[in-house]
Amino acid sequence: MDRPDAVVDPPLVPIEDYAVLGDGRTAALVSLRGSIDWMCLPTFDSAAAFARLLGTSDNGRWLLTVRDATSVTRRYLDDSFVLETTYETLDGTAVVLETMPLNDGRSDLVRRLACTRGTVEVEHEWVVRFGYGAVVPWVRRLTDEDGNEAIRAIAGPDSLLLRGDRLPVPADHRHADRFTLEEGEAVELALTWTRSWDPVVPRQTIEDRIDSTRIEWGLWARSCAYQGSYREAVVRSLLVLRLLTDHETGGIVAAATTSLPEDFGGERNWDYRYCWLRDAAMTLEALLEHGYREEATEWRDWLLRAVAGNPADLQIMYRVDGGRYLPETELDHLTGYAGSRPVRVGNAAVGQVQNDVLGEVMCALELARSAGLQETADSWSLQRHLVEDLIGRWREPDRGIWEVRGEPRHFTHSKVMAWAAVDRAVRAVEKHGLDGPVERWRAERDAIHADVLTHGWNADRGTFVQSYDAEHTDASLLQLAQVDFLPSDDPRILSTLAAIRDELEVAPGLLRRYRTERTDDGVAGDEHAFLACSFWLADALARTDDVDGSTKVLDILVGLSNDVGLLAEQYDPVGRRMAGNLPQALSHLALVRAVHSHDKALERRSP
Repeated sequence: MDRPDAVVDPPLVPIEDYAVLGDGRTAALVSLRGSIDWMCLPTFDSAAAFARLLGTSDNGRWLLTVRDATSVTRRYLDDSFVLETTYETLDGTAVVLETMPLNDGRSDLVRRLACTRGTVEVEHEWVVRFGYGAVVPWVRRLTDEDGNEAIRAIAGPDSLLLRGDRLPVPADHRHADRFTLEEGEAVELALTWTRSWDPVVPRQTIEDRIDSTRIEWGLWARSCAYQGSYREAVVRSLLVLRLLTDHETGGIVAAATTSLPEDFGGERNWDYRYCWLRDAAMTLEALLEHGYREEATEWRDWLLRAVAGNPADLQIMYRVDGGRYLPETELDHLTGYAGSRPVRVGNAAVGQVQNDVLGEVMCALELARSAGLQETADSWSLQRHLVEDLIGRWREPDRGIWEVRGEPRHFTHSKVMAWAAVDRAVRAVEKHGLDGPVERWRAERDAIHADVLTHGWNADRGTFVQSYDAEHTDASLLQLAQVDFLPSDDPRILSTLAAIRDELEVAPGLLRRYRTERTDDGVAGDEHAFLACSFWLADALARTDDVDGSTKVLDILVGLSNDVGLLAEQYDPVGRRMAGNLPQALSHLALVRAVHSHDKALERRSP
């Protein structure tokens, strides 16, 4: 056995160099060079056992790589989250297959490295640190009931078990190994999380689990019959949205990570591993437009459980299981990605009032009704109560879609989405025959509409503005046409679109959310182009029948996806790098919906 060298912390991995694996309960980020640098167990919002992403290797990682590779390429097999990585060296070739198996009642990650040409030198390092990289576990070797050797790490409620053909050896609070494989040889490894008091679970065949997981993802993807433009990007984005959905509870998280920075070296670092009602509702719309009705039912059931109680207590986000307690804390033991601190877990925005949220929820549920999803007495009762509560407070200022930590304001977007919430309630009565005080709702809807036209429109500038007291725009105003507040060809929509591009377009097709120097968001620093807003631009251009303009923007944005089709929250066009949490549901759902609008525009142009 070759002895491993002393650990040397690798250089910073670009955000775009990560791929994601997931099993419908949680996710892992694996770098281009085979290091699993982020993995929360057993759920998305649990503490990480591998946290090198936000610190150093001593905060936990699982590395399986080929040394001295001259090239590394990777792809997902078919429409799945089985990742295939090919290493080429001067002396040989090796292929790694890895995935998190689906629907087996376990939290596993399996890896298989095979030498397919010549010889390769393999490096293996396993460093477990529970509690977001802070807790060094008790680690011991054991033999399971079937006689298989294993290594088990335990601390508090958590246990990680590593089994395989060749296990690493202890080396200064880590386990490491280095060995040579020849053509035709392979090594298989499996990592399993259990509660620390549970017995060791049986070993399972790795090749079969990889293959069954590939097939299961593929079957889900094939439920989408979409064959239009940008098919590969659309299907991959739909798969990402499914990966970010908890298969047990139906909750949809906004991202798999926390604290990947919007401003490198700055403090704009947020925890997105929770279920925002807004993002989840938009995800639902993207899935519904491609035929995924079962997922709509799952999420509606999750919504009913999560928000049960007094409508006045509605939160903008919840835990994956519907829990409401998300205190924001800072992890001082982590250095942060690229020195970006603080590293945050939890999110203080949970306590904010954001009057736009119910608009997104009601729009999604209206789309579900139109797709044939039957309302239950409970689901419609909930919507009625939430709409009544919104009617009582839409005139108050709020924190808006961007969750500003400055003073509340009368955000135009929030008022428009309040209008959308009441409008969809009216449609539920008029189109679907549900009961409700429709005359009063119509009057309130018209009052909100008039209020926005009076106070949110700046006649001198010829544009809608970010808030009633502002003279500048905000990319969220692109959603006015999406929710039918005004027709897409209304001159006020067209002039607002032009003003937004003039103020917020930092590179062709790339928009900021807003100008930080004009918006008191309560946080220091700046940020980069926001990918969801950029896709909203493509969507808006398509809705105004500027198909060529929409195509140009989509070509740019889809081209920013990394080599396996993933998108983060933001993109830095100067540094040509991704920024923010990855993969980001809002970016992917905005891609799907922008392409949908683009294809509709193509149909109108060429029936």
